[in-house]
Amino acid sequence: MKAIKKYFAISLSLILGWACTETLEVKPTSVITTNSFWQSENDAEGALMAMYVELRSLSQGLHQLGEHRSEVLSPGLFGEGVFILHRNQMNADTPGHPDWSGFYRVINTANLILKYVPGITFSSEARKNQMLAQAHAMRAYVYFVMTRTWGDLIIREEPTEGFGAEVTQRERSPQSQVFQLIKQDIEEALQLFPDDGFTIGRSVWSRPATNALKGEVYLWTGKLLGGGAEDLQKALNALEEVDQADVGLLDDFQEVFDFENKGNREILMSIRHQDLEPGNYLWFMWIIGAGVPSNIDQDTRDKIFPIGGGQGLMVTSDLVRNQFEAEDSRREASFFDIYTIDENGGRDYLTNIQQKFQGTIIGGNRVFLSDPILYRYADVLLMKAEAKNGLDMDPSQEINQIRERAYGDQFAGREFVDQGRETNDAAILKERLLELLHEGKRWWDLVRFGKAFEMVPALQDRLGEDHLLLFPISNSVLSQEPLIEQNPGY
Repeated sequence: MKAIKKYFAISLSLILGWACTETLEVKPTSVITTNSFWQSENDAEGALMAMYVELRSLSQGLHQLGEHRSEVLSPGLFGEGVFILHRNQMNADTPGHPDWSGFYRVINTANLILKYVPGITFSSEARKNQMLAQAHAMRAYVYFVMTRTWGDLIIREEPTEGFGAEVTQRERSPQSQVFQLIKQDIEEALQLFPDDGFTIGRSVWSRPATNALKGEVYLWTGKLLGGGAEDLQKALNALEEVDQADVGLLDDFQEVFDFENKGNREILMSIRHQDLEPGNYLWFMWIIGAGVPSNIDQDTRDKIFPIGGGQGLMVTSDLVRNQFEAEDSRREASFFDIYTIDENGGRDYLTNIQQKFQGTIIGGNRVFLSDPILYRYADVLLMKAEAKNGLDMDPSQEINQIRERAYGDQFAGREFVDQGRETNDAAILKERLLELLHEGKRWWDLVRFGKAFEMVPALQDRLGEDHLLLFPISNSVLSQEPLIEQNPGY
């Protein structure tokens, strides 16, 4: 903790405040940067820490972009007025999601590392290479999130250290060029990582996590951008490389998300949240104190108290709740149903709370400090099944690994058998829903499988409005970016 605070303090004014657009109105600090900061390995470590602090600030936004437009959420007891994304009613004035300035801050910090770290003397060349690899992986990941969100992007491969319009104002480049940079960064990272090891907590980029990212990137380009079988094979190869690392499914699904079990063997990449640091991950999917009725049983009280900063804004939708079988261990580990008890002992369903990221209890108060998970091994297995199916290979082995853990001694009779590409795809998409619920994956899955207009209730009568697969660019960005045009349809 002391080290984190030290690096954060050192790098805050030098790194975090730097903008990559005029939106932040930051004056140039390049003289300070080159002459005073980028001198030692400790300086580089501070910048690296800053990059992950910036990523942590995006935790909520990543979840919004990856899940809120899908069918998995519905308004909670107090959430009807804030559900723009769920209703797919975003526009430039009320986009309902973060603008891209925070994402470009992460990219800018990665660019600073890539520019200045090669000129610093390190005690270990392997450590220098590992730091550069993390910066390449981070830049690839953030651009991947952004291009799926907004399509064409401003490409910045150098840090923004000037203040003139020629530096701060850029036009967007085609999405094809964005993916070219993403794939180039991934390959650079994979070559620079010295081994397949993880750090404690598994909350920084590693070679296995980067291979998981590579698998998802090539699935996306293979299925949506004309990459075809060649890209699907590259995805499969990358996902199979993950198996060379110390990874695997935990025996108990719920243990993956236990607060005291952060950084377990199933995790490839997460975003670290600790006490006294900004947290509140999925606080909005916990019940608010004012919404707790008096007529609940003691088991429910034990489950939901202390409430902490819960807001009761969003819950697991009935559409999704009803797709879980009672024997599926993932049901109770993903959400908890709250019932009221009437005077005759009857039970009436009221609402539910998410269970994967319920934080911890500190000083008698619930604090939402769970680590958002970017990649875990179950995700890798299901992406591997997806790639195999696209290549007309049998995906049943990977699907059954997931199901066997989910059902335990109730697995018999639920074995998956290869049934052809279309039926297999439907099974894989369903398994991803059950396995990865509330992990910020569902919207991207629906788009990648071509099922968003079919499976999202708010989109079912809007077939053909393909512009909705992208998000609007907020007017706050457009007002500061005169060379950027709004996405079509908004």
